[in-house]
Amino acid sequence: MLKGKNILIGVTGGIAAYKTASIIRLLVREGAEVKVIMTNHAKEFITPLTLSTLSKNPVFTEFYNPENGNWNSHIDLGLWADLFLIAPATANSIAKMASGIADNLLLTSYLSARCPIFIAPSMDTDMLNHPATIINIETLKAFGNKILEPSTGDLASGLTGKGRMAEPDVIVKEIINFFTKKKRDKPLRGKHILINAGPTRESIDPVRFISNYSSGKMGIALADAAVEFGATVELVLGPVNILPRNNSVRITRVVTAESMASECISKFPDCDIAILSAAVADYTPVRSEKEKIKKNDKALILKLKPTTDIAEALGKIKKSSQVLAGFALETDNGINNAKGKLKRKNLDIIVLNSLKDRGAGFVHNTNKITIIDKYNNIDKFELKTKEEAARDILDKIVSMFK
Repeated sequence: MLKGKNILIGVTGGIAAYKTASIIRLLVREGAEVKVIMTNHAKEFITPLTLSTLSKNPVFTEFYNPENGNWNSHIDLGLWADLFLIAPATANSIAKMASGIADNLLLTSYLSARCPIFIAPSMDTDMLNHPATIINIETLKAFGNKILEPSTGDLASGLTGKGRMAEPDVIVKEIINFFTKKKRDKPLRGKHILINAGPTRESIDPVRFISNYSSGKMGIALADAAVEFGATVELVLGPVNILPRNNSVRITRVVTAESMASECISKFPDCDIAILSAAVADYTPVRSEKEKIKKNDKALILKLKPTTDIAEALGKIKKSSQVLAGFALETDNGINNAKGKLKRKNLDIIVLNSLKDRGAGFVHNTNKITIIDKYNNIDKFELKTKEEAARDILDKIVSMFK
């Protein structure tokens, strides 16, 4: 069932580390290629030799091999993996992952991995129920990680309660189900999708520009989800410091509104779908000074001109076989404003989010969206991670082809 799949396993320092041996044996039996990273604490519970023997690969524990100086690249490990399983995941490691701490090879690999990540918590029930752990686990969920719920039973502390790492057969079944579903559910197979994401920057002078708070997270989540749906994805990406996890996304980097417009307009005719999630500047300075503007006592008057409206431009050339989706970020009268934009720009659907909804809009890892289509159907969704919201948007787009 897992032939050709590369599974990276991270082992942290918990008593349940002995179960990881069974996980590896089952994965190898299913045809997976397995590599293992261990923390130093994990070596106190099970030896690297055991896991190396079972995985048929060297076990990684340090950033470099002290005997020959060979570098163990966390980047290469993350790119190699089709799935990263961390089992067991202790409260300590979960806290570090949630906070972005990278003080060992496992954690740096976690932070750089672009593949799906499964986390199997293992700890005493009181630690699991502590508010800090609850917040950390919810944070990891918001990052898009899948949490494999611990089971209830006898714990190493002598107590009985929830906190036992999920059993090896349960974990492996979850992994098999994930890849089976991923293989089966490809509703956009053969479709070519254009997505734009992030902000733009409009230069005032060599050191100043006009921009906005967009992080690009929603558009990048859409790009990753579209690949999962089977599509070929073109991403026109503004100046942000994050990238899609899936390295099959074709990325074109741009800075200005006009460069983003030019790329989108040129690529759109060859696409089946376009999703315009970027926060493109509506105005740009009439003139960008070549030298830095010096401060003085006089008021600075900055003259602006409109930028190209990408949604409107694509709406004018859209073929009946294409689906065009736009976004509307509003602060008031959201539904009416979104409907107006939908009709005015010849969109098929529009995704509305409001800055008044807590946890929605710029910067957040979550979003609360409402989808309106050209038939005046309105679908409202609860606050979700941007990865989940992306899948809701793509489900709606899939329905437009039926």
